[in-house]
Amino acid sequence: MTNENNNTIAWQNPMIYLLAFSSGFCIMGIELLGGRILAPFFGSSVHIWGSIITVFMLSLSFGYLAGGKLSTKAASLHRYGLIFICAGIAILPVAFSSQWIMEAIFLAIEDTRYGSLLASMALFFVPTVILGMISPYSVRLLVTDKNKSGQVAGFLYFVSTLGSALGTIITSFYLVLLFEVNDIIMVFSSALIVLGITAMIFHRVNQSKNSLNNHTSNQQGSADE
Repeated sequence: MTNENNNTIAWQNPMIYLLAFSSGFCIMGIELLGGRILAPFFGSSVHIWGSIITVFMLSLSFGYLAGGKLSTKAASLHRYGLIFICAGIAILPVAFSSQWIMEAIFLAIEDTRYGSLLASMALFFVPTVILGMISPYSVRLLVTDKNKSGQVAGFLYFVSTLGSALGTIITSFYLVLLFEVNDIIMVFSSALIVLGITAMIFHRVNQSKNSLNNHTSNQQGSADE
């Protein structure tokens, strides 16, 4: 049984790091695309980017708080996967509804500073809050020894930030040149949903293996008696 648990942890941790890397990639990719999405209505001046960055930082801060709170209640890969699925779904309105949302805000608010801030909130606040929940939840799943919690958290944020760096450069250097913005958003959304489903399947497989091992152990115990 101990060996089985060790095998589970050995496979689980790399998966969590991969998922954290992917979430960092998506967060920065979406943030960069935010500038392209808002530009036709509000321009691309420094206060537009100020609005986008403010909304993303604020959203992530709330996400970190919510993710830390959620991780204290029976943390599992199943719930972890649900966070990814919810994030993927929450991103979809950016691709399907951004035009009419920005047009309505543009017509209602003359000052592009506040218009861009409100548009950024309307489009990116909810999905970024959900994405922000991933990092603290990842730490909770990874930490099994409190003496190594700082080391685990440090490596996790290294992996996540590395994903953000690659997401920034790949999105800005290549993706925006090859694909439409909405297509890229759809890819990010699909990737998050697939990763979430993968985590949930992995959780289900582990549960099945553990149940089988417990059943086998009980049978052996009965036979020994």
